[in-house]
Amino acid sequence: MRRGETALRGERDVVDALTLFGATSVSAMLVFYALESRSPLFVLAFAAACLAASLYGFLQGAWPFGVVEGVWSGVALGRWRRRARSK
Repeated sequence: MRRGETALRGERDVVDALTLFGATSVSAMLVFYALESRSPLFVLAFAAACLAASLYGFLQGAWPFGVVEGVWSGVALGRWRRRARSK
């Protein structure tokens, strides 16, 4: 194989661990956001998923995404505290 070429043995089908982590984090955010009205624990789970997505952003090199998701995590933690106290 010459330099710059890629093998065609299914390498296009491989998803690296970082991409899988990011997709899982963002998917969890979506699910927990949809379930927030059911329990304050889902708000807490949403905050944790936002934190995971923030970590993904920093690891991937997209620091603005990491910062915004970190802020969302803090906002969700505040909402969780308020909802947990009111119940």
